[in-house]
Amino acid sequence: MTFRLPLFFLLFTASAIQSTHSQSPVTVALKTSAIGSSIQDDFIGLSFEMEKLLPDARGEYLFSPKNDALISLFKMLGVKSLRVGGNTADRPSVRLPDRPDIDNLFAFADAAGVKVIYTLRLREGDPKVAAQTATYIMNRYRPLLDCFAIGNEPNVFAREYASYRDEWKKYVDLITAPEHAPEATFCGPSSTPGQAAWCRDFAADFGRSGKIRFIAQHAYPGGSGTAVTDPASARQRMLARLWTKGYESFHASFVPAVQLVGLRYRIEETNNFYNGGAAEVSNTFASALWGLDYMHWWAQHSAAGLNFHTGDSVAAGERTNPCRYAVFTTSAVGYFVRPLGYAVKAFDLGSHGSVFPTGIVSNADSINLSAYGVISGDKILSLTLINKEHGFEARDAVVTILSDKPILTAEVITLTSPNRDIGAVSGVRLGGAEIQHDAAWNGTWTRLSQSRTGEGLPLQLLAATAVIVRMKVK
Repeated sequence: MTFRLPLFFLLFTASAIQSTHSQSPVTVALKTSAIGSSIQDDFIGLSFEMEKLLPDARGEYLFSPKNDALISLFKMLGVKSLRVGGNTADRPSVRLPDRPDIDNLFAFADAAGVKVIYTLRLREGDPKVAAQTATYIMNRYRPLLDCFAIGNEPNVFAREYASYRDEWKKYVDLITAPEHAPEATFCGPSSTPGQAAWCRDFAADFGRSGKIRFIAQHAYPGGSGTAVTDPASARQRMLARLWTKGYESFHASFVPAVQLVGLRYRIEETNNFYNGGAAEVSNTFASALWGLDYMHWWAQHSAAGLNFHTGDSVAAGERTNPCRYAVFTTSAVGYFVRPLGYAVKAFDLGSHGSVFPTGIVSNADSINLSAYGVISGDKILSLTLINKEHGFEARDAVVTILSDKPILTAEVITLTSPNRDIGAVSGVRLGGAEIQHDAAWNGTWTRLSQSRTGEGLPLQLLAATAVIVRMKVK
């Protein structure tokens, strides 16, 4: 099929670096007549350990309406969902949050414009205490609450689904009793990646109860970060097509069962490797290219959203590990945004609307490139292109964009690292600018100037870079 449109031309080089790599032609077709599901406004989420609700040694709260830097960062990144849970939600040695802790959390949520997924303790927990907490939150903060989760990765300690199911029901029956919080809603089972079968069973058992907001599943496609011994090889695997095939099989293992009962699903805790991530992998630019691709893949497959697990440290079983996969970390003057945080912002720039198919109709050299399309109601197309080629043999892509609707204007913004190094841990730029520690970001879009003749919209996409092309169509 031939798509004819006014032509725009851009001789495009990331960060003004001239490429020395070979170039390969790729054609991407935009099929806006086949609009799919809408991307939820709260798709972008973060997940923190429950212990982060507690004050630090100085008596100060991370989640506080006084934490202007964190509030600004949430808003700038486009974060709309805040999940608190993790292993410390069910760690008996960590005290449960009390009312001042909860008050600060929800005051922060109100200031940051997010809704909270709140995890109630299940392991060695008390249903009466959980009901009291749920009642307090529902009475005071219902508009700021997304839902409650009961337990974190319960398959680790409950072992058998049947015992978890019975205990979960006991909690819910008490929490939703007339004297407590009868209108409370829940998500679950929040199982580990290897126990997606629990999602299927949970959906079948409770999916039509009217009490489930969404099915929650955890995902860490790389496995354990502590098992990584070769960072370069792990970075390469992170960007390989094999990981994407893994998403497909993981999706097939539980999503059809969820959709069968008419529910949504959310990847409620996720990142690239678990146990805090892999050193020299999870904190590199490879994680930015991976994260941008990962978010769009799940958005294209009707996920309600995902929450990247993050923080300065995270629980790994009974231990506490450095958070190598952090979206951002605390600095002396605010927060340092890691490469994965740039992926979050890039997704925010190109994800408002409904998904539509973007077929790679020609790619003779089989370049490792992804394309994702989103259309908004005001006829704005956002096309995210990710060139995951890297290293000495990497190939730049000369992309021709074909549209089934005439393009009136077009502009582009680029995600880059220094020298296109996927191992870079700093110097990442989006739109030519770094995100500052106070959450200020001044990235710019580059207008694509119209050419006189020709077909398609040509774009040079350098290896180890990503772009968002924003187009106004008739």
